[in-house]
Amino acid sequence: MAEEASSLPVIAVTAAVGAVVLLLALLCSIGRGDKKSENEENQESDTHNKAEKPAEKQAKKSKLVPKVKKAGFVPFTHQWLSSTLKGHSSRVVAVDFSPNGKYLVSTSDDRVMMMWSTKEFTQKEHKFIRMNVELDTVSDIKFSPDSRAVVGSLSNSNKVRVFKIGKKEDGSGNIGVLGTMDFPKPAPAEILNVGVSSKGTFIMAGMVGTQLGIYDLKGEQQEMINTHQMSNNFCAVSPCGRFVASSGFTPDVKIWEVSGTPGELKVIRAMELKGHNSGVYSFAFNGDSSRVATVSKDGTWKLWNTDVRYSQGQDAKLIFSGPVSLEGPNRIALSPDGRTVAISGESNVVFWDAVNFKELDTLYRLHAEPISGLAFDNSNRYLLTSGDKHLQVIHNVPGYYATVADLVQKEKKATSSGVRDRIRQQVEEAKETVASILGEKNGTAEGK
Repeated sequence: MAEEASSLPVIAVTAAVGAVVLLLALLCSIGRGDKKSENEENQESDTHNKAEKPAEKQAKKSKLVPKVKKAGFVPFTHQWLSSTLKGHSSRVVAVDFSPNGKYLVSTSDDRVMMMWSTKEFTQKEHKFIRMNVELDTVSDIKFSPDSRAVVGSLSNSNKVRVFKIGKKEDGSGNIGVLGTMDFPKPAPAEILNVGVSSKGTFIMAGMVGTQLGIYDLKGEQQEMINTHQMSNNFCAVSPCGRFVASSGFTPDVKIWEVSGTPGELKVIRAMELKGHNSGVYSFAFNGDSSRVATVSKDGTWKLWNTDVRYSQGQDAKLIFSGPVSLEGPNRIALSPDGRTVAISGESNVVFWDAVNFKELDTLYRLHAEPISGLAFDNSNRYLLTSGDKHLQVIHNVPGYYATVADLVQKEKKATSSGVRDRIRQQVEEAKETVASILGEKNGTAEGK
């Protein structure tokens, strides 16, 4: 009994110690769990923060880049704006109107060509035909005389490619590229511009340097002209199909006549436009090739009469010289009827009345980037500009004013009442058209 009584305190002490140990172990376990949980939460938080930082940085970058790139660009609006054509995802580099007046073709850095219907220019929606260019970019483009093909210069391969366009054979009735043909050899230098004779006898390729190539329709070289202009700026085929011309570092525009049939083409010097004091940026013919407008680094533009007896040694005659109010480099466009001149500088365009030689209105900031394309349509009704990924279709209001001024002068010289009546009717129609344009709302719509 005594032994049992004496062992009781020992058991009690042992139990107490065990309880304390268990309690300490439990507290340590809880502490480690809390610390682990806290660490896990911190790790999660750190991981979340690390994941968020690039996103935040990217978000900030995506907000800043457009502001830096466009410098607060505000989309162009104006009474003269007929529509904005949207569809390209990158900068538009070249445009051309079809000879039949029905289509506009545009080409972009996004390796896509698009064809638009000119009859939809005044509508709110603008459908387009998308034509992809595989593994290359078309840097310049021109319609064929029958409007059933387009000729383009390829940037990567430096070849000329012909795109045949028509209704697809799948029965859908949709228009697209039916086939292509590349010239057999690359051009000997980088291609600046392409052109097609309206007679369908040759294709031109103007190049960096001093070369201007004349090719038959299969891509075989017929002539290689040395322009002797140190560095070509611009090359073109005249609307009449008889001439090719070039401008460059030298202060002149050189024009050659191309005659003969495919395979037997002959190239001779026709005339030179001399009078500028510095290199000529670009030039443009009117519809019948009897007038040429030029714009130069010397800060002037000039209008020339090219309806001369060049075969007898006559050179083109200077009609007018005027100042250019916009910063260069400049592009110039002459309406087919020869009554309106448009000159671009940076993202702006200034209009001139080419009948009375008056500087008219200037349109500012048409695009977020410098203007890359400038062309009047065949009807003289529109001026088209490209510069960023959009195209602006502008009512040629200055052209209507110039038409009225020209017709008033012709009415004074009319010798019969019938002619005077027709002229008066044309004057009234032009005035009504202008009134209608100025009363319309601006139209901008995305391509569908």
